[in-house]
Amino acid sequence: MVMDKLGSSLQDALKKLVNSGRIDEKSVNDVVKDIQRALLQADVNVQLVMNMSKQIKERALKEEVPSGMNPREHVIRIVYQELINIIGEGTEINLEPQTIMMIGLQGSGKTTTTSKLARYFQKKGLKPAVICADTFRPGAYHQLKSLCDKNSIPFYGEEGNEDSLGIVERGMDKLGKYDVLIIDTAGRHSLEQDLIEEMEQINSIAKPDKKLLVLDAAIGQQASEQARAFNESIGISGVVITKLDGTAKGGGALSAVSETNSSIAFIGVGETSGDLEKFEPDRFISRLLGMGDIRSLIEKAEESLSEEELDVESMMQGRFTLKDMYKQLEAVNKMGPLKQVMQMMPGGMGQNISEEQFQVTSEKLSRYRIIMDSMTVDEMDDPKLIGSSRIKRISRGSGSKPDDVRELLKYHKTMQNAMKNFRGAGKFNMKKMMKKFGMQ
Repeated sequence: MVMDKLGSSLQDALKKLVNSGRIDEKSVNDVVKDIQRALLQADVNVQLVMNMSKQIKERALKEEVPSGMNPREHVIRIVYQELINIIGEGTEINLEPQTIMMIGLQGSGKTTTTSKLARYFQKKGLKPAVICADTFRPGAYHQLKSLCDKNSIPFYGEEGNEDSLGIVERGMDKLGKYDVLIIDTAGRHSLEQDLIEEMEQINSIAKPDKKLLVLDAAIGQQASEQARAFNESIGISGVVITKLDGTAKGGGALSAVSETNSSIAFIGVGETSGDLEKFEPDRFISRLLGMGDIRSLIEKAEESLSEEELDVESMMQGRFTLKDMYKQLEAVNKMGPLKQVMQMMPGGMGQNISEEQFQVTSEKLSRYRIIMDSMTVDEMDDPKLIGSSRIKRISRGSGSKPDDVRELLKYHKTMQNAMKNFRGAGKFNMKKMMKKFGMQ
């Protein structure tokens, strides 16, 4: 999951603050130390962390608490604001006709990101098309063509032809009727002179509206060096950070980019074509702090579900029967990985649920449906009624093992508890906090 470890550490630090007896210099220093440790472990630039720590301390101890907010909420808001300052603003990518040039070193995930970006515009209602100008890497043509074909995205390339400039010219001529043209260029293992010259020539021919640099999150703070070098060569409009779900060091890339004149446009959060998110700093930090991201959740639901299935309010209600669970899991499954979706809900719902518990596949859902078909209406409404004798009866009726029935009941209990946590019971009410910060 995206920055999972960092998010858990930051949430733990804030919970410690909330549970402290009073807000004084000691409690502020303690929370700042915890935040420092979490950020440094995520490879965020040391100087940025130190500067942020100083700002939090000064503001928390000197600023007047705003009306309608208690001291704890005030400090949490300061942490939220200072974390956003570290990352900087996101790159503005308008939903309008444009030409985008993708650049980056080999192995950064550029080709995969090109297809994901095309899919992003497709889901937003535009008509994208892709040109493969990567004539350097063997297999780039077939990889990109296959990825585009899966989503019926128009593709242009010339297998075996090394004339990347001619390919761009002919591709733009053939695909000029489409709204968004995305050009995938070649990469190298380092920023070599021949790569620079090729990029400059393609830039001159295509005259792209946006030039997006693709960076692998695992490179950490070296992202700053790469961003600066590419920017000096042809100028970049924004950065796409890939594989952010697969590294604990993503904080380095996120913060290093903000040290240059560039900003982050998108982040890659998974393997599928839909796992590319427009980078919104406030939403990103909101999720890290367990405050959720209701706006992104609703957008994802609107893109993935029919009108009948789109019932976000239902997903977040307290009462949670077996019927509710199945209906919601079916809907959420269409929106992407369950853990990714639940991380968008306030209260850090995904934090204490194991990866294994999130693996709700179609096969498992099918098995659950068969088991539930053997339950009575009362059992479906109140799973507490299901004791050992009923488990035996249900397993016989569904042709499953008693352990399968117990697994279903255990999963339901886990999800039910997560839903209760979402309601914000207790002192650490993140949903309330979101409203205070204007994040809903």
